Formats: sequence, C-alpha cells, structure tokens
Amino acid sequence: MNNNKNMAKYLVWMTIAMLFWGFAWTAGKVAAEHSNAQVAAFWRYAISFISIIPVIWFMKVPFKTDKIGILYMIGAGALTSLFNYLFFAGLSHGQAGYGGTMVTSLSPILTYFFSILLFGTKVSNRQIIALIVGIIGALILLRVPFDGFAFLNVDSSYFLWCAVVWALVTIISQKAAPRVNMMFYTLVVFGITMFINMIFALPHHPFDFNAYDNTFWLTILFIGLIPGTFSTALYFVSAGKVGAHRTGVFMFIVPVGAIISSQIVYNEALALSTVIGCLLAFAAVFLFNMKKIS
Repeated sequence: MNNNKNMAKYLVWMTIAMLFWGFAWTAGKVAAEHSNAQVAAFWRYAISFISIIPVIWFMKVPFKTDKIGILYMIGAGALTSLFNYLFFAGLSHGQAGYGGTMVTSLSPILTYFFSILLFGTKVSNRQIIALIVGIIGALILLRVPFDGFAFLNVDSSYFLWCAVVWALVTIISQKAAPRVNMMFYTLVVFGITMFINMIFALPHHPFDFNAYDNTFWLTILFIGLIPGTFSTALYFVSAGKVGAHRTGVFMFIVPVGAIISSQIVYNEALALSTVIGCLLAFAAVFLFNMKKIS
C-alpha cells in the first residue's frame, strides 16, 4: 500500500514538474521580449546554477566522476548553452505554444534516430514502426504536407534546431549517467552553460540591472528557479522512482503547459496539425518504450 502511495506521489510531482517546464516557454517569450536572447539566456542559467547549489548540498550529492564523465559534462554544457540561446531566439520570433509542442515532440524521435544512426542501437520491428509513426507526426508538426518546406522560415527553424540540439544533449546524458550522479552532472552542466552564455551576453551589458524592467526580472527569476532548479530536481528524483521507461511519456505533459499558458498570456491559436502531430509523436514514444508482452 505504501509503495502505491509513494508511486502516486512521485507521479503527481512529475506531472507538476512537466507543467512548469511547459510554462517556461511562455515565460521565456515574455523575458525575450523585455530583453534579448543573449541576456535572457545568461540569466536563466545563472539563476538555476546558483539556486541548485543548496539542493545539491541538502541531498549530499557526491562530486565524483571520471575523465570521460568530465568530457560528457563539458559537451552537454556547450550544447545546452546553444539550446538555451536558440530557445530565447526562437521565442522572440515564434509562438510559445508551438515551440514547446514542436521541441518536446520532435526531441524524443530525433534521440532514437541519432542513437540508431550514431551508435548502431538495435531496434525491433515494433520500434521501427514507432519511428515511422514518429516521423509522420514530425512532418505533420512541421506542416510539411500542407506548406511544404515553409517550416525553414525564421519562426520555426530555431525550434527545429532546438529539438536537434536537445536530442544530442539527451544522448550525452544517457551516456554520462553510469559515470556521474545526475544531480552533480546537472550542477556542472548549469555552470558551463551559464559561463558560455555569459561570454555572448557581455556585449549587451547583462549586469546593468537598471537596463531591464521588472517584467524581465520576474519572469527570468521564475524560469530559473521554478522550471529550472525546482522542476529539474523533481524530475531527477521522481525519474529514479517511477522508472526510466516512463519518463519519456511524461515529457508530453510539457506541451499542455506550454499551450495553456500561451493561450492565456498571448491568446495563441492551437492548430489542428499541432495536435495531430503531437499525438502521433506521443504514440511513437509509447510504442518505442512499451515492453514486449510474452
């Protein structure tokens, strides 16, 4: 009985974490509109890095890894800094609801594809079907059947590259997991991301606090503290309890938060193609992770 209660508790916390990640897309658009992509990218991870330090200390996370683990963390930090810039640059041009849905839906499909292409990961016939379903979902999300290659415009291309970069970050994280505690991994990746984004933000005077209004500081604090530190910590703790095979499915709660918050703040319309593409991508992830029934 206690196990069922604990499982239910972690499922609730995981849902909350994913909803906050969805809200971050709309808050990110607000922050980008009240500053610029470089400054917003720096402060988002600066706040996350500073605020996750007490969490690491409280959890008594071991600071241990090997040389390969260090290389993984450096690579993940560099890619996350790129993702972070693309995130804010995309939001300064495109819609938050569409961006949150597109990136979250495409990233798992691209992760599987890259794993097969780069590492020769073996897949079953069922998983091949899942990838085909996912690719169809991705094409519909990108509106290729309706608009051809119009998705390569500036409004959507940032989000497409976000999905590609995040898929690579996910693969590196999977490779690093056996070599380093994932909370320590997160701390280091946050720090590297903050440093790299700071270099590109310096020409825009990120430490001139009076140059940016209260709306920027409130939204960037929200993104850094809640979706950043709070949800990331919840995600890693809960993922260890509910099982790795379930975490991919939870990622599809993110678009719900992104779509709802973007409709409230920006009154963004939800296209039918976005819903269909997201559902197909969700089905693909479910099929890919579904255990074989004997």
